[in-house]
Amino acid sequence: MRITTLFFIYLCVCLALAAWLTEPLLATGWIALEPHRVMGRLAQVMILLGIWPFLRSLSLADRAALGYGVAKPVWRRAVALGWLLGVMILLVLTLALLALDIRVPDWQALSWLKIISKAFQALIGGMLVGVLEEIFFRGALYSAIRRRDSIRAAAIWSALLYALVHVMKPGALPAGMVFDASGALWMFTHVFTNALDWQHLDSFTALFGVGILLALVREHTGHIGWCIGLHAGWVFVIQMTRHLTDAHDAAPLSFLVGHYDGISGWLAAFWIGLLAVMYWWLIQRRQFALGR
Repeated sequence: MRITTLFFIYLCVCLALAAWLTEPLLATGWIALEPHRVMGRLAQVMILLGIWPFLRSLSLADRAALGYGVAKPVWRRAVALGWLLGVMILLVLTLALLALDIRVPDWQALSWLKIISKAFQALIGGMLVGVLEEIFFRGALYSAIRRRDSIRAAAIWSALLYALVHVMKPGALPAGMVFDASGALWMFTHVFTNALDWQHLDSFTALFGVGILLALVREHTGHIGWCIGLHAGWVFVIQMTRHLTDAHDAAPLSFLVGHYDGISGWLAAFWIGLLAVMYWWLIQRRQFALGR
């Protein structure tokens, strides 16, 4: 827990710096984005700028600790196959959402030019998200916990922080509130209060299940190549699904998806959780067959 707390504090410090810098940056007039979006982007920049010194201070700045300790051909193959598997896994979920009328096709978006353009963006964006998040969570954080504790502790704590960070997002200012120092403080504190909102419980549970499954993959394979591929494939399908379909809030089973991205929710939690249990069972069965 101590290591997880250190990683959480690091993220909070980056968020606080972003909140502090958002007001003077917007005052320049160079950026025409909403304050909460600027704060979110600045937080990501702060995390990237400080990540290497932070990891070095914890003796985690090496290939093995970050999950890269395999030959390049093995790495590339794992990422590619992981991406294909990730797409197939989430495609099953998307088809289920369509079958249950929870999401419906957006016929205006169904043009080849738009689909190809969005697919390219989703491919690049998914790979960037997969690389950055997997280095942080299943690379550095998982390695740091695993050096001192069990598989169970490393999987649970890394998955908890992974899920928590995803629901800790700066929110838009209330109507009528001027963005100044007090507005920046409101956005910063709202990040934490918003994370405790019960409406995020379904998406949080799904994201926790994702973190557990990826942690098991990391442990079993010994690197994060498969994790990056899976993660990138999931992001690709989520972005394409949101582009090509619309949420149908009036559907009787619409409660099965949450407010986080219109995809993650109780149905996703069940599907990913089932896969995690099956994967763990297969690992145990294989180890038993090998006499371990």
